[in-house]
Amino acid sequence: MFFDPVHCRLDAFTALCDQLPDLDTTDGLVRAAVAVSMHELDEADPVDVETALDDLAEQVQERVFGDDPRALVAHAHHVLFEEARFRGNLGDYDEPANSYLPRVLQNRLGLPITLVLIYKAVLERVGVPAVGINAPGHFLAGVPSKAVGALGTTDALAIIDPFSAGRLLSRDDALQRIINTAGGDLLLDENIDLLPVATHKQWLIRLIRNLRLGFEKRGQRADADAMAEMMRLVEDAG
Repeated sequence: MFFDPVHCRLDAFTALCDQLPDLDTTDGLVRAAVAVSMHELDEADPVDVETALDDLAEQVQERVFGDDPRALVAHAHHVLFEEARFRGNLGDYDEPANSYLPRVLQNRLGLPITLVLIYKAVLERVGVPAVGINAPGHFLAGVPSKAVGALGTTDALAIIDPFSAGRLLSRDDALQRIINTAGGDLLLDENIDLLPVATHKQWLIRLIRNLRLGFEKRGQRADADAMAEMMRLVEDAG
């Protein structure tokens, strides 16, 4: 532990610290996200979260014979977005539960960044690589283009929006999302990559920052300060 927290629950802070050495793995990122949720959720348990993700992946795998990525992605979308009905919480976007992975798995409602994490974790469990795309204003997922079939694009990654029920986006669609949420001025700077692949460290920092901003909007100063402590812990990690 790099410093003693003043505002963050000690068990949550310690759990987050313990996951930092494994943050480059998907399981490490998942457990780190659960650790963040432990600041408010007494019942948060990484084993329960991993079991839920395993169950979703098993539902996908049992429907596919072989390892065709197109079939795996198609069935993953059916399981996640048609049967389990994971979707974005448009009705209460700033609710902190949308950023807490255990609650998102329970309620099937979340922010783009938590829904992409579930999407990534499930796909990788069935053998399909997936990444987070750190787009301003709206976090997205990327999968190999071959996993969604030939769609007239030469991009190495196909862009998926789990917040919108797994919708496949063209680059223009994704840029429109950015304009809608973050403003069109970003498009004026040709030196900015608006669709960069997120490192797990960037992913986790953005998740925590979302919570900090949400707490600040709600006037929950102590909780916002707790998130600042968590963010500092992750930023200071190697």
